[in-house]
Amino acid sequence: MITTVWPYLALMLLLSGAFPALERRTGWKLFKLLPPIVLVYLTITALAAFGAWTLIPEIKQAQGVLVGQSVPALLFLLMIRCDLRVFARLGPRVLGVFFATTFSLFVAFLLVFLLFRPWLAGHAWQPLAALSGSWVGGTANQIAVKQAIGMSDDLLGMSLLTDALCYSVWVVVLFSVAPLAPAFNRWTKAKNSGELPKVEMRESGVLHWDGVLLWLGAALLVALSSRQMAGVLPVSGVINASTWTILLATGMGLVVAHTPLARFPGTNQVSSALLIFVVAGLASQSNFHGIASAPMYILAGACILLVHAVVLIVLARLFHFDLYLCGIASLAHVGGVAATPVLAASYAEALVPVGILLALLGYVLGTGFGLMMAAIMSAWALPGV
Repeated sequence: MITTVWPYLALMLLLSGAFPALERRTGWKLFKLLPPIVLVYLTITALAAFGAWTLIPEIKQAQGVLVGQSVPALLFLLMIRCDLRVFARLGPRVLGVFFATTFSLFVAFLLVFLLFRPWLAGHAWQPLAALSGSWVGGTANQIAVKQAIGMSDDLLGMSLLTDALCYSVWVVVLFSVAPLAPAFNRWTKAKNSGELPKVEMRESGVLHWDGVLLWLGAALLVALSSRQMAGVLPVSGVINASTWTILLATGMGLVVAHTPLARFPGTNQVSSALLIFVVAGLASQSNFHGIASAPMYILAGACILLVHAVVLIVLARLFHFDLYLCGIASLAHVGGVAATPVLAASYAEALVPVGILLALLGYVLGTGFGLMMAAIMSAWALPGV
């Protein structure tokens, strides 16, 4: 049993790296169903439930500092990859599909929340709000929403599990519908997405060890300054000091993204490592309390994707969107920047940069979308018993 801080931190780091390393070296099919980040969460949660460490004040303090400082630092690093000027080159057609997808998810989350509202009393709605941040952006947005609304670590497990399982099924669906593209495009009267102009991606160069240290130091400094500035800003409703901290760090990252500093390599690797380490820290504070509610959230997630698909198909008919762009935009929201280029390449190699850019745009909007859904759900939720 661990009773001091440093062995606890060492275990978090080892487990955070173990599953990604196994995925890269083995290619086991398990990782297609449960990504490494989810396996890290479940493994550490199980260790916490079995008492692998004692929650002495020093470990509790380390957990709070780890999550509180790392989340805004993580969002700062993610935003540096998002040059908003590049998104303008995508053209109205691609951006139209993207925002139609965002709208379809808004409708889906709202309708499913209303359908499940009798079972989402009190704070039980919070996993869906966090999930909405992930299904527009990614896991980082999910955690940012969790922190901003004060969601418990136990409920985060429901959100992560729903995300992983429903996302896995959705990826299979989007890959499988590719042969339907000609018939779908005739029905929607859509143009072939292969005619889109080429979009060049910005290269950041080769990563060296000094880049890791520089970006990590800069990110932690931004997190600290964001927290200090948030302390003097007004609060109301779901907008509290934590929300301001996250929004300020996001804004600073977007500012840096439009400077020459954005070309300095390292943000992708450092943010990926920091993300899974944050998830490990969150998992170490939780247990399997409330796991019986998991099937309800998984069913809700499946219903959300079904409604999202129906609404997006209707919008595709109205605005003449083709199937490839609809599929890429959907996975850019639900799957993020890791999976979208793979799907885009399976459709048409020319669409790979488009998929990456749309996924990055989702990162920009994901936290705000999740906070908006949280405000709606909290206002409409039934009181807890």
